[in-house]
Amino acid sequence: MNAVGDWASTAGFMAGWRLIKTLPQGASYAAFDRIADNLWSRNKGGVVQLERNLRRVHPEYSDEQLRDLSREGMRSYMRYWCEAFRLPTWSPQRITSTFQMERRYLMDEALASGSGAVMVPGHMANWDHAGAWGCLRYGGLTTVAERLKPKKLYEQFLEYRQKMGFEVLGLGEPDVMRTLIRRLREGRLVALLGDRDLSGSGVPVQMFGETASLPAGPALLSITTGAPLHPVTMWFDGDITRAYTHDRIEVPTGLDRDAAVAHMTQQIADAYTEGIRTHSRDWHMLQKVWLADVTRPRVAA
Repeated sequence: MNAVGDWASTAGFMAGWRLIKTLPQGASYAAFDRIADNLWSRNKGGVVQLERNLRRVHPEYSDEQLRDLSREGMRSYMRYWCEAFRLPTWSPQRITSTFQMERRYLMDEALASGSGAVMVPGHMANWDHAGAWGCLRYGGLTTVAERLKPKKLYEQFLEYRQKMGFEVLGLGEPDVMRTLIRRLREGRLVALLGDRDLSGSGVPVQMFGETASLPAGPALLSITTGAPLHPVTMWFDGDITRAYTHDRIEVPTGLDRDAAVAHMTQQIADAYTEGIRTHSRDWHMLQKVWLADVTRPRVAA
């Protein structure tokens, strides 16, 4: 996008962000439902990829059932954006009362022990809400974010998350892993979205009977620091965002580092498989996850 286009898209986005925060809640949700239905009816781009992803999750669905599910998925996805825009206006009481984490004692115990914890949510329900809850309960968290373009838009999201207590490291910045390791050794919470490989050099795993690629970072951090690693899956339930803390993924013995990373990342994939199958409408994955969908460049002879 050129400079004029960058400015126009950013200005429009930020104006919309300010407007949504001033509207009544019902009107905001209704507006984003309409946006979701409009995007879904066009059946292009991300919607097409969402349906390809959901077809892996529910191969038993008819075409009509899959279309219905993708429409629900788009409404869930746009609910995330609506709530993300409005989240800075929420009181701490509202953030905590509308987020319910099952088995949160696993996180409580890890952080109380001083070991730190690696929580690995997927792109499900409202992960920003989960992060805001984590900041209130544990005094902040550290995460890594993809650098959005244009830069002004990335800076807006950075400021928004920092105000809620997030420490946000930019993907690709120098010393990201060292900073994450240091935070864990300080006994802090690290939260990393783990269901999409942004590096292009992730770990092959089996999900829903096909090979996908997930990031190696969560497993590497747990192996390096000894911090407990827990996948987290989430879903919407009325006005509540619910989360489930899966069992700790232990570092295996008798394996070299690469094999241990592969083993642990597969267990993350298994936890996601369980959560995504149960709460498919709330998995907001409009990007490619499975290797069969990734266009591989031709290698010159």
